[in-house]
Amino acid sequence: MSTSGYEMRQVLTEDGSVVEGATVPELDDETLVEMYRTMRLARHFDSRAVSLQRQGRMGTYPPLSGQEGAQVGSAMALETDDWLVPSYREHAASYIRGVKLSQTLQYWMGDERGNSVPGANIFPVAVPIATQVLHATGAAWASKLSGGENAFLCHFGDGATSEGDFHEGLNFAGVFDVPAVFFCNNNQWAISVPRERQTASKTLAQKANAYGFEGVLVDGMDPLAVYQVTDEALEKAKDPEAVGDDGPGRATRPTLIEAVQYRFGAHTTADDPSVYREKDEVERWKRKDPIPRLETFLRDRGILDSEAIGSIETAIEDEVATAIETVESIERPMPAEMFDAVYAERTKRLDEQATYLEQLRERYGDDELLE
Repeated sequence: MSTSGYEMRQVLTEDGSVVEGATVPELDDETLVEMYRTMRLARHFDSRAVSLQRQGRMGTYPPLSGQEGAQVGSAMALETDDWLVPSYREHAASYIRGVKLSQTLQYWMGDERGNSVPGANIFPVAVPIATQVLHATGAAWASKLSGGENAFLCHFGDGATSEGDFHEGLNFAGVFDVPAVFFCNNNQWAISVPRERQTASKTLAQKANAYGFEGVLVDGMDPLAVYQVTDEALEKAKDPEAVGDDGPGRATRPTLIEAVQYRFGAHTTADDPSVYREKDEVERWKRKDPIPRLETFLRDRGILDSEAIGSIETAIEDEVATAIETVESIERPMPAEMFDAVYAERTKRLDEQATYLEQLRERYGDDELLE
């Protein structure tokens, strides 16, 4: 499949068979099953998280269903010393990097402690759009200057490509040839703004041309293809032989990956996608669902059967239930703690707000204030 001169990388067709002429990544059976299990886990977790929000047991939450293939495929390509720089929807990718499901729930329940992951090479959740692109670029440059041999994988959505931070970050990455992979989750909608209103470019991948490095277009609902292109991009980012020019001012380390995919649900639980999306559109994309595609591939190869799938389903239901029990047993933070994690040192304005909150607390009491 070609889009404006960019070949759409695919390994699996929509029905789970191997694309003619495609090379299947050299992953052992155990790794392939883990890829499938994690995708199924993410889908079930997502369903339960939305339910928790609807029941009033959690705050606003950003669903990921439909994007499991892109998240799991890309994160599994990372090596231990590499870094993941997420936005706010990478629950499955974060899980692979060592973030517990209970921590993800804890964060979306309003507890900043869920955003602290000591010992894991992952940046905090970034809710502001595209700000993490600058962080990834800066961290990758610092790693290069200090002689590091790791790479930085930065996730963001198609809407982020309309932000100045995206263009500044990629321009800097190209000029200084940093070991970063910029992973655009093109899920077709930035809240209610469709992909075609973000840019007049035929693809988002081709934007890399302006910054002097490679852009890659991949079927984001094909986890094997996503793994393949991300693995290649990460290897190139870390390859010291990649430093240099293949043209005037041409960077070789960074890569921009556009993973074409779809979010089946709402942008967040505060959103109603039925206002701006047609049901037929959602159903068309659901035929590309990454989970049954990989399941068919694994069944056809004799790697999975119904019994194994049943065991996986039971295990993931137990794992998610345990995560919910764990997080709901944690004592919730007091409202005043919200001021402590904004900056390294509290500003005068935050001190004023904290003082005002304390006055309300003294007037109404903790119980009424929390309600």
